[in-house]
Amino acid sequence: MELEIKKILVPIDFSDYSKSSLRFAVNFVKLFHAELYIIYVVEPVIYPPDFSMGQIAIPSVDLEMDKRAVEELNKLAQKEIPKEIKVHPIVKTGKPFLEIIDTAAEESIDLIIIATHGHTGVEHLLFGSTAEKVVRKAPCPVLTLRDPIKGFDYKVHMEK
Repeated sequence: MELEIKKILVPIDFSDYSKSSLRFAVNFVKLFHAELYIIYVVEPVIYPPDFSMGQIAIPSVDLEMDKRAVEELNKLAQKEIPKEIKVHPIVKTGKPFLEIIDTAAEESIDLIIIATHGHTGVEHLLFGSTAEKVVRKAPCPVLTLRDPIKGFDYKVHMEK
C-alpha cells in the first residue's frame, strides 16, 4: 500500500509554536503535492452566569472575533505559505480539539500536523492539551511537533 497524503490540516492559534508547525507542514505539502487546510478555532466568549439564565455566550462579540480571525488567518497564509500551495483557511467556533477532529472528518484529512506547547506539571493538569486530545481522537494520523524541531532550520525552508 502506497502512502497517499492529499490533504494536510494544521491547527493555528497564532502562537510561535503553531506558526512553526505551519512552516514545517509546508514542506510536507510540497513533498506530497497535497492541499493545505489551516484551522483557527474561536472559543466562545462566556460571561459569568446570571443566576436565572445560566451562562450566556454573546453572539455579536463572537461574530466580531470570527471576522478578525478570518482576516488574521488569511494574513498569516499570505505571509507563510508559498503561492503555489492550495490553501483552505477555516475558522470555527467551539472547543478547539473537537472542531479540529470534526474538520478532519468532514474534509477527509489525511494528516494533521499540530504543535505541542510543551506544558508540564500543574499547567498541563489544569489545562490539558489540545494536541493530546487530537492525537487520541483524530480520524487520521497526527504528527505532533515540539519546538525547536530537531534538524529543521526555518530560515532555509522559508525561501519561496
